[in-house]
Amino acid sequence: MALVLYNTLTRRKEPLEPLHKGKVGIYVCGVTVYDQSHLGHAKSAINFDVIVRWLRRRGYEVKHITNFTDVDDKIIARANEMGTDALKLSQQMIDEYFRDMDALRVRRATVYPKASDTIEDIVGMIQGLIAKGFAYESNGSVYFSVRKAKEYGKLSRQSLDQMQAGARIEPGEDKEDPMDFALWKAAKPGEIAWDSPWGKGRPGWHIECSAMCLKHIGKTVDIHGGGTELIFPHHENEILQSEAYNDAPFVKYWMHNGLLTIDQEKMSKSLKNFFLIKDILRKYSPGTVRFYLLNAQYSQPLDYNEKSLEEAGKALERLQNTYESLKTATKSAKGTEDAEALCSKAQKDFENRMDDDFSTREAIATMYDLSREANRLLSEGKLSPKGTQNIIDVFDVFNGIFDVIAQSMTVGTHIRLTESVTSHAEGKIELLDPESMMGKNLTEEEIGQWVARRDLARKEKNFVYADRVRKVLADMGIEIQDVQGATKWSRR
Repeated sequence: MALVLYNTLTRRKEPLEPLHKGKVGIYVCGVTVYDQSHLGHAKSAINFDVIVRWLRRRGYEVKHITNFTDVDDKIIARANEMGTDALKLSQQMIDEYFRDMDALRVRRATVYPKASDTIEDIVGMIQGLIAKGFAYESNGSVYFSVRKAKEYGKLSRQSLDQMQAGARIEPGEDKEDPMDFALWKAAKPGEIAWDSPWGKGRPGWHIECSAMCLKHIGKTVDIHGGGTELIFPHHENEILQSEAYNDAPFVKYWMHNGLLTIDQEKMSKSLKNFFLIKDILRKYSPGTVRFYLLNAQYSQPLDYNEKSLEEAGKALERLQNTYESLKTATKSAKGTEDAEALCSKAQKDFENRMDDDFSTREAIATMYDLSREANRLLSEGKLSPKGTQNIIDVFDVFNGIFDVIAQSMTVGTHIRLTESVTSHAEGKIELLDPESMMGKNLTEEEIGQWVARRDLARKEKNFVYADRVRKVLADMGIEIQDVQGATKWSRR
């Protein structure tokens, strides 16, 4: 089965045929970093994390770009409230974003461009649009002339007349038409600004993504992603300015993730109905959060409620228990069943469902089918050592994409590491925020737990988390040494 995905532009599923064979360029609109990230941001990031993982699993060389809008009205307003510099605030929120996403095991994009680092490219693009007659300068600002562009509304399927009803000219704007949008905003007193041919100012919102796509991928992007709320006006305006400037199709496949809602309303900072990622992770493991968000089709909205999150944790625990039972039985199994037919079917079903527009919910269902059969064979004593390993291999393929099942390991302190949110007395610990231990007088047992968390992170190649643990411990006067495959610690 060929990999197919739903294209918002054409409103149908289409086989993936990238511009360059074996290579995919994907650009995902990131966050505006004026505050900490919430669970709605996690949904988008985890959805596209799994999409990129699956593309790579299918053999594609993927260049994944996710941007940061690090200068805009909200950031400037928040920085003024806090009495700090706008870019300093942005960087603090970017650091927080990475801490949150690392904790959720979202793999890093190839590049994370920032608006403030792309000013030269943005200015050059605006100059080109003016030269082609698609943009005009007005009192130090530059606007895109919407009525001079072709095919306005082809992504949202709305006509210019339909959209004009809600358009307006904001105070201080001097546009020729209410539908025109800012490419460059003249600086107001006290605002962060950069030099340009039109005077000091800063980029408009839409132009940064067009400039970043061109710089990091090219004139045409294979896949452009983002939340459904971005279809209009953001993505619609990206299409206008990019195609006017490049004289080429902007995007082959538009992919939009459904929003996370609360009582059918979008989870957002402006509505103050959001849950910060770091707060959610104090109650639920990263695997549980991922599993909850992936147990729904990426393109569909998901209405948040805590009961569903708790149920997701219990459902994931069943898969975790099967996986651990298989691990235990690998050496002790005495049956003759190699389970090759079972595993072949499970893997094929899993692949077919992921190839069908990344249907994660259906793919999870195949794992429950496999888990049920595995438990039956285990209870009947039919599995051979090879059979248990074959099933484990299928689980590992699944987990390489979903990253929800904890990988157990033993360290020098003989602490067994899982993600279960249970007490250390039961022999289990969870990956917590390292900063949570600051200011505490840790017991030797607690230090041992943190050392064990670091060792697990290193094994899973989560070196950012491991370095954070080491740094916080060092700040508290606790030195870690890796000696001959073992980890030792001492107080300074």
